[in-house]
Amino acid sequence: MTTWTLARRAQKMNPSVIREILKITEKPGIISFAGGLPSPKTFPIAEFAAASERVLREDGQAALQYASSEGFAPLREHVAASLPWNVDPNQVLITTGSQQGLDLVAKVLVDEGSRIMVETPTYLGALQAFTPMEPTVVSVASDEQGVDIDDLQAKMGEGADAARFLYVLPNFQNPTGRSMSEARRAALVERAAALNLPLIEDNPYGDLWFDAPPPAPLTARNPEGCIYLGSFSKVLAPGLRLGYLVAPASVYPKLLQAKQAADLHTPGYNQRMVAEVIKDGFLDRHVPTIRALYKSQCEAMLAALEKEMAGLDVQWNRPDGGMFLWVRLPEGMSAIELLPKAVEAGVAFVPGAAFYADGADPRTLRLSFVTASVEQIGIGMAALAKAIRATLGG
Repeated sequence: MTTWTLARRAQKMNPSVIREILKITEKPGIISFAGGLPSPKTFPIAEFAAASERVLREDGQAALQYASSEGFAPLREHVAASLPWNVDPNQVLITTGSQQGLDLVAKVLVDEGSRIMVETPTYLGALQAFTPMEPTVVSVASDEQGVDIDDLQAKMGEGADAARFLYVLPNFQNPTGRSMSEARRAALVERAAALNLPLIEDNPYGDLWFDAPPPAPLTARNPEGCIYLGSFSKVLAPGLRLGYLVAPASVYPKLLQAKQAADLHTPGYNQRMVAEVIKDGFLDRHVPTIRALYKSQCEAMLAALEKEMAGLDVQWNRPDGGMFLWVRLPEGMSAIELLPKAVEAGVAFVPGAAFYADGADPRTLRLSFVTASVEQIGIGMAALAKAIRATLGG
């Protein structure tokens, strides 16, 4: 029998906690608030069917051929024109989902032992992308306004030990749903520039605001000090695996080389289909329908929490957009221990501990409100409250 010797980095790889939980939710009758999946009701299937026909009829050979690693030029030009600061299309790299952007950043910027900083809590997928490169991940204290600037400076490190970057999701963050305030954004960009600290700004949810758009991106305030990640997954369809990054000229070539080594290029057929769908301003008409749907679902979940958690010491936030809200259980409870009881009661969530680089709060959990109907939200919150009460009583 052949013995395979795994690389040390492979030992650092772990299965996605969320993917494992989703397997549990395949049990019939479970109402799941666990997945970070967009609502399939928002997928513009008819538009993609028409675009596919046109792309294959008018440009089929090129669409099905190998393509440039940078991405389809008209799509890169659209991305550059859509951002609220001056972006050269040559700064745009089309990626196979924004998750690939995180992987490329890790490969290009992280050495073994490198200090990198993240919010508390932070996106699980980013931790998965960074960890195989064997960094020292430092969790920076954060509140409802965003990153604590003084704690950031205290944990920055010096000289060769200085942090390589801070990874941050300013808009409707996954997992908490919080957004960074204007004052905190301004302070963060100013302090990061003073510390010579690059920022990795991840913005997959920024277009999903309910009543008012979020403040200007961090990258718009200091383009040379930031790498910006975006995605078409939340506004069109995640199955296309189409994202992008915008990087300064000083680091773009290395990100491109890492992309070439990873997959040569993102599927040209998918890129052309998206370019065809959005070329006439489709997103300006389509995204407001997503916002309206998600706002109604968020309001339904907030109302159900108010009703079902009455008398319980359960806390939650009120997001202004996105797909998630963040819950804190009563003193002494563990979301991990609650989960099997909740599943038995017919509802699933993601324990918050998975989203911490260190010092996890065991009482936290993430709820996604976008793939459940209003009726399911009501039933699911009642089941969750039942499981909490049973745990407290037991």
